[in-house]
Amino acid sequence: MKFSTLNFALLGAAALAGSHSVSAFVAPSSLSAAAVQSKSATTLLAKKRGEGYGPPLDNISESVGNTPLVKISDRICPAGRTIYAKCEFFNPLSSVKDRLALSIIETAEKDGSLKPGQTVIEATSGNTGIAVAMMCAQRGYPCVITMAEPFSVERRKLMRMLGAKVIVTPKAGKGTG
Repeated sequence: MKFSTLNFALLGAAALAGSHSVSAFVAPSSLSAAAVQSKSATTLLAKKRGEGYGPPLDNISESVGNTPLVKISDRICPAGRTIYAKCEFFNPLSSVKDRLALSIIETAEKDGSLKPGQTVIEATSGNTGIAVAMMCAQRGYPCVITMAEPFSVERRKLMRMLGAKVIVTPKAGKGTG
């Protein structure tokens, strides 16, 4: 595969999702679309519009990572290539960081380092902290987020809306406070 072909594939996937998070998979022309889909453990089957993708979920964390893999139109793909985009903006908070936060919380619960009632503390510049705040809210953990002053006020508001206590460190301290 030529580097320019890979670069085009990533640009095509990014254009499909606008500013949202996506990753792209370029299938060699020797693989059919059916072969690529059969290799995916979490392939969502196409359904009629309005049918949904299964029974209601018990909680929001069950929706994390169940993002669709969408075939990019042959009209914009390089000849002989099949390109799929993983649409991470379908995660609950529209970010691939939702997967990371869920994994951190679940791993800590399983190994016993996070117990009910304990506080989760996260130093962040934004998306990871938002996802951690969501997972803590869903599971009932108090959450404290530390964030440097120059970062987005909107992100701070969102984390607070999700129940996190946000501590802003001074810009002069360059994140050391």
